[in-house]
Amino acid sequence: MQPNPLLGVVFHWLGGLASGSFYVPYKGVRKWSWETFWLAGGLFSWLICPWIGALLLTNDLFAVLKEIPAHTFWMTYLMGALWGLGGLTFGLTMRYLGMSLGMAVALGYCAAFGTLVPPLVKGEFADKLLNHAGTSAGGPLVLLGVFVCLLGIALGGFAGVRKERDMGNDGKSSAIKEFSLWKGLAIATFSGVMSSCFSYGFQFGDPITKISASHGTGPLWVGLPVILVILLGGLTTNFLWCVLLNFKNGTGYQYFASHVREEHAHHGGTGGGEHGPAGTEAAAAPVTDLKIPVLGNWFFCALAGTFWYFQFFFYQMGESQMGNYKFSSWTLHMASIIIFSTLWGIYFKEWRGAKPLTKSLVVVMLLFLVGSTCIIGWGNKVSEDAANAKAAAQVETPAATAVQK
Repeated sequence: MQPNPLLGVVFHWLGGLASGSFYVPYKGVRKWSWETFWLAGGLFSWLICPWIGALLLTNDLFAVLKEIPAHTFWMTYLMGALWGLGGLTFGLTMRYLGMSLGMAVALGYCAAFGTLVPPLVKGEFADKLLNHAGTSAGGPLVLLGVFVCLLGIALGGFAGVRKERDMGNDGKSSAIKEFSLWKGLAIATFSGVMSSCFSYGFQFGDPITKISASHGTGPLWVGLPVILVILLGGLTTNFLWCVLLNFKNGTGYQYFASHVREEHAHHGGTGGGEHGPAGTEAAAAPVTDLKIPVLGNWFFCALAGTFWYFQFFFYQMGESQMGNYKFSSWTLHMASIIIFSTLWGIYFKEWRGAKPLTKSLVVVMLLFLVGSTCIIGWGNKVSEDAANAKAAAQVETPAATAVQK
């Protein structure tokens, strides 16, 4: 199966839609603390869905896992554990910056580090992206697309600064109750850099895809065992932290309890994952309804977790179509996530109260991000077409020589 970069872009858009939407179901969670619904949803994201996907679509999955070299397995696992640290702080990013700006800043760092570091470490940056050897015709286009994406993200950050000035305290309390630009930016930086380790997990896990292919798994699905190993690392980090918070905050009872304790009654329902601040009017008001909608909470967490998993289900499908520029998949993925999360942020009126110029910057950001995915897809296609033409010429030359003889 010949790589089709344009099809790969479509797959990445689908992955971005899934990721940009996964936080929305959490808004339906009631009377659960952050650590409770984050872990409940995570069980579907990092454990249940990855195993179901790999079992259904990977040939001889257990044989594939058994053949993975120890170094490959543990480095892939480690990248997942480090990514988990970024994921843990991602909820706080949403808490202080909101869905649209929070995802934009965190994923901006994630895009830059996750896309540019792998070719730099491998010593492929000059040849693949600058076309120094003359063998990567589309490389400069791919690099241009990466920078267009980062520029779009920078515009989003600037829009966030303007948003803070435009909204004032009244606007701050309406859509994002704890909006704090500088605290949010600091957390988003850590979250974004650590989250880029997921991209490195795919790099370390490349031998696993080859093992999967050797067992007859189709090219669209060979990355599923890699995701399985990465997410085992992510599950470890998130599980330990959430259980620790369950013990610290006394919230471990919430998973199956029918009623919440009064001190926890204000938790849940925002999708931001925060504990309700004690000083707010909502937290100070008495609560009469302490009933936990247990089935509803688990349903919304399962939905959120499944959406989250589908981002990487489609990611590995898209990566399989990117030819020699698989690392560019990371920018495509990040740009797609920001596009759809921003649209959700607009839908939930997170930019309400911002001035027209600020809103215009958000529109320009979206145009840059959409354009970056198209440029990267175009660059991949140019290189793939050039490689196919070169291969065809090499086949024709011996044939022509034989005819002359």
